Amino acid sequence: MVDLNALSAANAKRWANAKLSRKAEAASVAVRLYRAKQRYQAVERHTGVPWPAIAVIHERESSQQWNASLAQGDPWNAVSVHVPAGRGPFDSWEAAAVDALVKCPPFLARHKDWTIAGALTALETYNGIGYAVRGVPSPYLWSGTNQYRAGKYVRDGVYDPSKVDPQLGCAALLMALMELDPDICFAGTKIAKGSASSDPARPSLTNPSKGSIGAFVVSLIKAIFGRK
Repeated sequence: MVDLNALSAANAKRWANAKLSRKAEAASVAVRLYRAKQRYQAVERHTGVPWPAIAVIHERESSQQWNASLAQGDPWNAVSVHVPAGRGPFDSWEAAAVDALVKCPPFLARHKDWTIAGALTALETYNGIGYAVRGVPSPYLWSGTNQYRAGKYVRDGVYDPSKVDPQLGCAALLMALMELDPDICFAGTKIAKGSASSDPARPSLTNPSKGSIGAFVVSLIKAIFGRK
């Protein structure tokens, strides 16, 4: 049995010490997720799950494919065969996403603690608590940060300590999204470590700090359009 309070405390500590190790990749994915903000917000309105959490789950489960269910990446216009199996078909990606969050374990729509520690723990339980049982950082959260080196379940019940998860984790994606959107918050607390909403120095696309995701994206846009 995993103590979820202890897991939340561990995730809060990891978040406080986390740094992106794949910044350019995280920036690219974050921009793609951010462009779909309105679609994620539509699901948020029906479930109460913050849109950034929905976005990073979508990326982890199906690389943001819109023909794949948020629940497990199966096509939403057919009955799902992977866990949770037997869901669908649905009329839209949004309908399938609401079903995944409201009617499928771990029932994130019932989750009440949307502080950053609570959000990270909710995201980890969405994938499963196998890593927490082993006392190791979950790549579902921490891949792409300095909090993760290796270790992955390659199939149900089979853990390979040397396998490296190639996908970016939810925490890495949240960090990158935070630098693009200064309004992202969980239960009134900014995702940015130690930042406040009134902080004029907070990195963003309109006010990027040197070396930040925002600065990377701005430089990329300038390079594409030849702006100086």
